[in-house]
Amino acid sequence: MLQNVDVAVVGHLSIDRILLPSRTAPFTVLGGAATYTSLAARRLDATASVISKVGGNFPEAYLWWLRQEDVDLSGVIRKVDEPSTSFELGYSADLSERTLNLKGKGAPIELADLPEYLKAKSFHVAPIANEVSFEVIERLKQCSNVLSLDPQGLLRNFDETGKVTENASVDKRILSLINIYKSSQPEIIALTGQASLKEAIKAVHDFGVGTVIVTLGAKGSVLSVEGAQFNIAACPSQVLVDPTGAGDVFIGGFLTEYLRQKESIWCACVGSAAASFVVEGIGPTYLGKKEEIYQRAKVLYEKELKQ
Repeated sequence: MLQNVDVAVVGHLSIDRILLPSRTAPFTVLGGAATYTSLAARRLDATASVISKVGGNFPEAYLWWLRQEDVDLSGVIRKVDEPSTSFELGYSADLSERTLNLKGKGAPIELADLPEYLKAKSFHVAPIANEVSFEVIERLKQCSNVLSLDPQGLLRNFDETGKVTENASVDKRILSLINIYKSSQPEIIALTGQASLKEAIKAVHDFGVGTVIVTLGAKGSVLSVEGAQFNIAACPSQVLVDPTGAGDVFIGGFLTEYLRQKESIWCACVGSAAASFVVEGIGPTYLGKKEEIYQRAKVLYEKELKQ
């Protein structure tokens, strides 16, 4: 693993089959939160690394692509006799609703899989199919001052057909380890069991989490820092093609600026701006240029200040 990398993402790379209402044929692309978050960090000139496992069926071209983007993959292990995690994602006509089906589940990331030299300015824990344990997260906590979590993959149960249901119980001890929490509204409600978003955010803060981010799709996001809440608008996109990975790109942008000790509202605006580009292409194929991301973030930030 790179020496003291800026953003190290822990979670499975995946093979995603995306079905979009505007297209007659599905697209098979590189996926996984680790992909989107690391690419977003790289787009903003942060160093990025991925700790993951892939199976024998994982295309070498996907790894080549990430290396071309200067994402460090020395923490990626290929298990030739195991499958790769893979999903089929289907979207409603207006792209606001998604169905998720697990088509393959990779081997979990275990303590023994972590690189011997393990130190990063930030670790972002981003499981997609229950592949990261409390013990692994506990070890990561010892190796960085900034630990962030997207619990989506910890909340997922899968039936015999691979259909995803968000009703898994999560080891709440994980929350006591992290500094930054990011999820969608349904996920934070499911995780905490609270009836309202306000109560759910408070419940996460009560574990000692300083920063809580809840993404709301087209409605933007809620940023809560030490209990002070801000509504961050969604940054407008020129076209909405594929919403896959928008939240993962958001946290990649947020973390990159956070490590540069920027104020939290600015970090969220950069996250929103970065997310506004990835949805303009299929999968992680388009993330905009650094200057373009900052330009959209600046416009959004100035609007936030005027509110």
